[in-house]
Amino acid sequence: MIINSQNELATVAADLLQKHAEERVFGFYGEMGAGKTTLIKEICRQLGVTATTSSPTFAIVNEYFTSEGEPVYHFDFYRINSIDEAVKIGFDDYLYSGNYCFIEWTEKVEEMLTEEDYVRVDIKVLEHGFGDALCTGGGNTGTDD
Repeated sequence: MIINSQNELATVAADLLQKHAEERVFGFYGEMGAGKTTLIKEICRQLGVTATTSSPTFAIVNEYFTSEGEPVYHFDFYRINSIDEAVKIGFDDYLYSGNYCFIEWTEKVEEMLTEEDYVRVDIKVLEHGFGDALCTGGGNTGTDD
């Protein structure tokens, strides 16, 4: 999925949720500033989260609620130094809760995941400043675009 402008984020978020309707764990990959948090904010909005969403850089995890009261978890593992930090916050419990989990800097906790555990979303900034989101995983093979 190519994102040519910020206005297209809603379409990309909707496509992700529709194509992976049975999945609850999404791992976002991309360099600093690629748009991971921005895309997660839009996905949360489409799930009915009304609270302000932000990257949990220092808290590691933010918990939001949909309008139906369902929890949504947003992780940012940029600042962790070891996998033990993820273990200590009970990351496994969140993963297998059945609730939506959106993970930034997934590469820092990959050893706790299998390819079938999550949908991998790679975001790459293109030359014109917008992005390309490529999704794989979640028990699916190949790419969805």
